[in-house]
Amino acid sequence: MRDAFKTGIGFGLTSGIITTVGLIVGLHAGTQSKIVVIGGVLSIAIADAFSDALGIHVAQESQGRHSTRAIWEATCATFVSKLLVSLTFIVPLALLANETAIAVSVAWGMLLLVTFNFYMARAQHVRPWPIVAEHAAIALCVIVLAHIVGDWVQSTFG
Repeated sequence: MRDAFKTGIGFGLTSGIITTVGLIVGLHAGTQSKIVVIGGVLSIAIADAFSDALGIHVAQESQGRHSTRAIWEATCATFVSKLLVSLTFIVPLALLANETAIAVSVAWGMLLLVTFNFYMARAQHVRPWPIVAEHAAIALCVIVLAHIVGDWVQSTFG
């Protein structure tokens, strides 16, 4: 796989997982509304996928060492991977009761993150578990902080 695609997919998957799970947990804690959480996921899937794709595009251009083709490959791979991974979270949210959907979404996100990081590390011939643990810990921090902020919003403005 070309480096530009790896960059886009790696960034899009990781960002899609962490952003979407954080949003789900935070919105649920703040509203307990299934429609708000689903609307938030759909909004973030579109807006953040475009935003991250443009961010990768500009970052690659600013380095001045990538071909136009490589820049667009990274841009498109970021957009598609972020959009698709974010949209997968709609399934449990639409089909399951709120509390169960949130738990399944967190589990799904962590499974995707751990699996992706494990295979990424193996492909780079490095020990996977330190990388997996580091990235899972960061994701868990995001989840906890998003929940705290959601609780604060509910108690302050609810």
